[in-house]
Amino acid sequence: MATRVYQVKGMSCDHCKSAVKKAISGIAGVKDVEVDLATGRVTVTYEGDLDDTRVREAVEDAGYEVA
Repeated sequence: MATRVYQVKGMSCDHCKSAVKKAISGIAGVKDVEVDLATGRVTVTYEGDLDDTRVREAVEDAGYEVA
């Protein structure tokens, strides 16, 4: 298992947190997603390879932006 941290812009409430978590959780290999609203940090725990492009697309599809 490995982790990667992303900075996500535009999150301001629990709905935002849930939407980002759900979007990233749907990516193959992702085991856990932790969202810190105060800092905008999203920590992704995964197995195997994690495609940053897929993470970025999932976040953007949910209506937010990866910095």
